Amino acid sequence: MKKIETFRALCGVCGAILLLAVLIILFVPVGEIKGALVRGLEEKGYVLRAAEFRKSLPLGVSARNVLISDERGTLLKLDEASASIKVLPLCIGRVVLDFRARIGRGEVEARYQPRNGNLAFHGAGVQLEDIPFFPTATGANVKGGLFLDGSFKGQGVQRQGEMKLDVKRAELSAIKIGEIPLPDASYSTIRGMFRVTGGRGRLESLTFQGDGIYSRLSGTVPVAGPLASAPLDLTLELMPKPDFLERQKLVFLLLAKYEASPGSYRIPVKGALMKPAIQ
Repeated sequence: MKKIETFRALCGVCGAILLLAVLIILFVPVGEIKGALVRGLEEKGYVLRAAEFRKSLPLGVSARNVLISDERGTLLKLDEASASIKVLPLCIGRVVLDFRARIGRGEVEARYQPRNGNLAFHGAGVQLEDIPFFPTATGANVKGGLFLDGSFKGQGVQRQGEMKLDVKRAELSAIKIGEIPLPDASYSTIRGMFRVTGGRGRLESLTFQGDGIYSRLSGTVPVAGPLASAPLDLTLELMPKPDFLERQKLVFLLLAKYEASPGSYRIPVKGALMKPAIQ
């Protein structure tokens, strides 16, 4: 009898939580929801604009032509985006947020649990040229098809997990780190793994298999604090073939001090994630 009463009480609590969430979505004006998102991003230095912002039942919101920018210009453009609270986990007292976005022909989806910091995401078919961050923040021209998949759990220094990244048929040009230019190149594949343990991330050999050049980027970056100001401790290795080096002789003359051995360059990348610099 006592177990039945406990079960009924639990069902009542879960029902109340679900009803409260539904009422919030139904009766809070969509303008207030959008305003809360805009203010939250403004506190971090970003501006949010959307051509259309509306509620989506049972427990979500959706938007069209979303632009996120800062003082430099547009950083991210989402053709369509939605966020919702999953109903079934809410019935047992767990808040699970589901995000979906379409960027050009590609899609990105993520699931996040605010209480424990668990995050899982997947993206496929996204073209790098459809992400304005690269020309806006770096002045670089970037093309290629992006695939990424990852999951993280925990918060702060307890965070751990990994992300896989793969880019096909990439073209990178006009890239600079600080004031130092890097060689323009076409890459058949860019592939790498980013792991997080104890609130510290390690980029494990992000490799660039190019036409006449092989490159590798590796090192560490903290992820327990604000990512934009996270200090970098990376090493970029460039291994051009003689004919590639000859074609871009001026660039490699500027990088001459970083030549570790004939045809091999090791470049220390420091600064912050949003403002890297060559030491």
